[in-house]
Amino acid sequence: MEEEDQRKVTDLVIELVRRLLSQQNSQSPNLNSPHFSQSLRYALRILSSRLTPSISPDADAIAESIKRRLATQGNSSDALTFADLYTKFASKNGPGSVNNKWAVLYLLKIVSEDRKTAKNSMDSSVFLPNLGLNDDETGNNLRALNGKDNREKDWKNGVLLVSKDPENLREISFRELRNLVKEENEVSEEVLVRDVLYACQGIDGKYVKFDSTLDGYSLSDLVKVPRATRIIVRKLCELGWLFRKVKGYISESMDRFPAEDVGTVGQAFCAALQDELSEYYKLLAVLEAQSMNPVPLVSETASSGNYLSLRRLSVWFAEPMVKMRLMAVLVDKCKVLRGGAMAGAIHLHAQHGDPLVHDFMRRLLRRVCSPLFEMVRSWVLEGELEDIFAEFFIVGQPVKAESLWREGYRLHAGMLPSFISQSLAQRILRTGKSINFLRVCCDDRGWADAAAEAAAAAGTTTRRGGLGYGETDALESLVMEAAKRIDKHLLDVIYKRYKFKEHCLAIKRYLLLGQGDFVQYLMDIVGPELSEPANTISSFKLAGLLESAIRSSNAQYDDPDILDRLRVKMMPHNTGDRGWDVFSLEYDARVPLDTVFTESVMTRYLRIFNFLWKLRRVEHALIGAWKTMKPNCITSHAFTKLQRAVKLQLLSTLRRCQVLWDEMNHFVTNLQYYIMFEVLEVSWSNFSNEMEVAKDLDDLLAAHEKYLHSIVEKSLLGERSQTLYKSLFVLFDLILQFRSHADRLYEGIHELQSRTVESSSNSRDKSKSSRQRKDKSSEPGSWSSEGRKAITQRASEFLQNMGQDLDALATDLVFGIAVSLARDAKCGGRYTFTRKIDYFS
Repeated sequence: MEEEDQRKVTDLVIELVRRLLSQQNSQSPNLNSPHFSQSLRYALRILSSRLTPSISPDADAIAESIKRRLATQGNSSDALTFADLYTKFASKNGPGSVNNKWAVLYLLKIVSEDRKTAKNSMDSSVFLPNLGLNDDETGNNLRALNGKDNREKDWKNGVLLVSKDPENLREISFRELRNLVKEENEVSEEVLVRDVLYACQGIDGKYVKFDSTLDGYSLSDLVKVPRATRIIVRKLCELGWLFRKVKGYISESMDRFPAEDVGTVGQAFCAALQDELSEYYKLLAVLEAQSMNPVPLVSETASSGNYLSLRRLSVWFAEPMVKMRLMAVLVDKCKVLRGGAMAGAIHLHAQHGDPLVHDFMRRLLRRVCSPLFEMVRSWVLEGELEDIFAEFFIVGQPVKAESLWREGYRLHAGMLPSFISQSLAQRILRTGKSINFLRVCCDDRGWADAAAEAAAAAGTTTRRGGLGYGETDALESLVMEAAKRIDKHLLDVIYKRYKFKEHCLAIKRYLLLGQGDFVQYLMDIVGPELSEPANTISSFKLAGLLESAIRSSNAQYDDPDILDRLRVKMMPHNTGDRGWDVFSLEYDARVPLDTVFTESVMTRYLRIFNFLWKLRRVEHALIGAWKTMKPNCITSHAFTKLQRAVKLQLLSTLRRCQVLWDEMNHFVTNLQYYIMFEVLEVSWSNFSNEMEVAKDLDDLLAAHEKYLHSIVEKSLLGERSQTLYKSLFVLFDLILQFRSHADRLYEGIHELQSRTVESSSNSRDKSKSSRQRKDKSSEPGSWSSEGRKAITQRASEFLQNMGQDLDALATDLVFGIAVSLARDAKCGGRYTFTRKIDYFS
């Protein structure tokens, strides 16, 4: 039955070839012709081939493709006929039917396409190429089609032939190859594989050992192996050299003492490396199990596919080699680093495009950065600096409470990881610093609620282990929420509980002399006391006078806590200094306000106070001179018995004194207006606005520093205004000299008036007055009692001397003002008060 089926297949193939050739030549071909034989051989070659098409077997898809092709070629009737035939062909099942319908359709399609190609080329050799086959070969192909040949294959002239190997040449070749391999290799490949595996664990093998000279594992030169084998062994043993480096770093770090030389980040790094080595050990265990199976030769069939050769080992080592090289690079980089610097250096190697490297570094960094992120969480939510080994990028140092904010904590740039920006680090620093400031300086516990709200708003719990590497956005969100709430709470405590604004206003009113009635009354009652030598003045007496000035002015209605902070301070003085030169007021800024009003800040306030106090003293001196001048001007009209020349000289001197007083008063008034309104009030208004928009304590400190700097610069106390400042003090001294000249002038006029009256009294009174004048004649500058002529002469001399003194003083004053104006113009006209003064109008 089987032979009958094979005969049927052969007959069908012959019939197929005959029909194809008859359609091509329009006549029945001769079955004995060479052309028919060649075409038959070609058909048998196709049918006996084991090649399969590259498309998936789908009969319906092939049928649809053929039908579409017929339709597009304009053969609609043929397409309908093919569809009907295919329906009948597909419906036939059972005995005698074709099982592989897809193969039949595919064969017909390919034959049709080949026929079309042959027609287009008008050359049958395209369809039936001359393959140079003879009849014997055709018979062989027929036997192959019938399944009677063995499966040995060979090629001849590009044609696949089927033949036997009667001389067993293949076996002989394999035997010779086996003998050649044994001659060239003194050591078997199984032994070399096991030695390589030992070397990859840092252990010397029998033939592969560590060479300290080469700093690596190598195969001894005495061992006879091919050069290619020696090269591949050396390449594979690189993994062992990398392993020794990584393992040595871990051992050295774990055994290092003291522990602060490694730190928590270094310990986490070593633990992460150790975990990676554990995975590496598992791989080596699997490879060692496979290395026990023998390596088959080319001619042999392996009993199992789980054997291990050197080339297979290179494939297994591809991924571990990448990881181990990366770990070795990190080990070299981190030998001298620790803490945040180590985490930052490792992070730089994570910026890699290889997914394998990226995932490996991300896994490693999550372990390494875990201690750092825990420090950040503890710092921004609890204010605790848990940095035992000095690894954190925030450093604390013991300071006094007033210096806690400015000097207690700072950023350590060397420990700042590269994945945390500078702005975020500053915000982290300020957040924890705010918590410590509230805890230590303000004795406040409300920050804990603010921190809990911040953690809830950021979606991060306050427990440990909430953040890790790769969650920079979550970290930034947590810091932002914590900073916003804690800073707001801190400002509320400063403003409401410690009344920062009220204390700033008190300093403005008392140290900057903004409380007018208080300053005027204080100057009136302490003036006589301050005119005494500085070393004779009692601080306790001045404190009592200050208390009297407070009770006698509107200052008495201020907060008692504010008034209790205002005190008298006597500055260091030298011999010859007066009380005016050493007297000052100070304001006791206690914790936590002394964070803003530091010692250096209060020194600058003291400097401003001394300048304003000097200006007020000059104003007070001019007011005192005016009080002396007004009644004496009225009584001066009673000198009717003096000579006309003396009276004219007296009136000229008085007028000169009055004009000079007006000029000085005009200058002092305008300067005082400029300082009090255009400097102090404008600066205070700007400072008040900036206090309202301040978001944290740093903003508040910056606003106060700007406020104080504005006052110092605009009040001519800055570094650029030192020459102008000295000129102003020269003018102040000239004004104080004028006060003494004016007092001396009017005292002399008063004495002249009294002498004139005495000269016209009775003789008894004259004798008595004569004796009194005789007693005073010995004093320098006294009036003689030698009659009206002598009085007139002495009056003329006195008025002439006073006129010269006033002229000299006026000259110095005008010169000093001119110099001040010139210096102000040289400075670019920064100070507007000089534009308000017209001294020469």
